[in-house]
Amino acid sequence: MDEHALLEVVGVIGLFALVISVIVVSLVQVGATVRARAALAREQEYRKLAEVGAQTQQNIEARLDETVQRLAAMEERLKAMEKILQTVE
Repeated sequence: MDEHALLEVVGVIGLFALVISVIVVSLVQVGATVRARAALAREQEYRKLAEVGAQTQQNIEARLDETVQRLAAMEERLKAMEKILQTVE
């Protein structure tokens, strides 16, 4: 082989390595972008789920407070009825 043919082979190998490197880097970057988008979507879903959970907890607390108030009112009425019954006896 003469020098010119050797240079052509080295050039082709170098160009091939460059093209492969560009393709690999591009694929890695596309993969990273896809993973980042998927992570963001999961994060948004978790945030929505947390908001729904917090709202549900607030609703339960409000209903529990209402139930406690109603129970206290019923207890007061029951005590009043017991007092009336004791005075009647």
